[in-house]
Amino acid sequence: MGFSCGIVGLPNVGKSTLFNALTATQAAQAANYPFCTIEPNVGRVGVPDSRLDTLAKIASSAKVVQAQLEFVDIAGLVKGASKGEGLGNQFLGNIREVDAIAHVLRCFESSDVTHVAGDVDPVRDADIVETELMLSDLESLEKRQPALEKRAKGADKDALAELPLVKRALEALRDGHPARGIPLSDDERPIFRRLQMITAKPLMYILNVEEGSAATGNAHSAKAAAFAKERGAASIVISAAIEAEVAQLPAEEQSEYLAALGLSETGLAQVLRAGYALLDLVTFFTVGPKEARAWTVRRHALAPEAAGVIHTDFERGFIRAETIAYDDYVTLGGEAGAREAGQLRLSGKDYAVKDGDIFHFRFNV
Repeated sequence: MGFSCGIVGLPNVGKSTLFNALTATQAAQAANYPFCTIEPNVGRVGVPDSRLDTLAKIASSAKVVQAQLEFVDIAGLVKGASKGEGLGNQFLGNIREVDAIAHVLRCFESSDVTHVAGDVDPVRDADIVETELMLSDLESLEKRQPALEKRAKGADKDALAELPLVKRALEALRDGHPARGIPLSDDERPIFRRLQMITAKPLMYILNVEEGSAATGNAHSAKAAAFAKERGAASIVISAAIEAEVAQLPAEEQSEYLAALGLSETGLAQVLRAGYALLDLVTFFTVGPKEARAWTVRRHALAPEAAGVIHTDFERGFIRAETIAYDDYVTLGGEAGAREAGQLRLSGKDYAVKDGDIFHFRFNV
């Protein structure tokens, strides 16, 4: 698996331009009017990982397949979306489907691009969007609560587990706090996920600045970054205009172009890193003469779950995994060398996946 990241924000903040750049496509129309994006655009990109290239070289793999990240460019939200204003209901439905939220905040001035609120204020914009998302969650839970209470009186096991979490979430939302800030035990987390709250999704802010501020940011992005920090959220300064230009350059020219602007990496690289951290993901590999492939799984996942990422039959019929640590594979020159040196381990169902593990799964169905 990879992960899906919904790109959200008010209209005309640069969402579609950023989507086009990140996915190196022109799939999303970019224009200077609200609701230019109606149906969500979806694009998949490979996740660059130098380890994968190293493994493929050692194993003489004929094919290299990167892990995938899916970006979803979702229609601009406006004040009142939770009550159906603009494309509110459609927006809220689309955003429930993604794993994480990348909230684009406009941090650039431009007389050529209108702002729906008339002036640039990223913190106000962030509050507008978050308020609408909290109102949507509040309405959803308030509708669910009576049925849960009725089922709980009948000793329904699922209702008894969900109802206390619904009450805690409602309390937080009514106090103006998103659901992602509610403390949870390990046992409560899977139950909490079943509530499908938008404001429980991991969030990062993308601060879209003008080209001249891409390396240093500006006053608007500094204000937005402080806002994000107060809420424990990651923030990334990006110029969507620069990312669009970089996406059109040959790979060998991109680094030189970025360096000339005082940038060390693309916005895509920053978003990927932040996304993996948000969702607490790790990468494992399968390597052979036919292909070297990177896969993504949640941190601390057990070996059968990792096998299931490749195919559900692998998890269902899991027997064991042959496991080599990345450093051992490289140092010892591949699988044969690791096996000879005793660094190929036989791992059972209770083995927790480590970032960089090379797996060969044994299964029977």
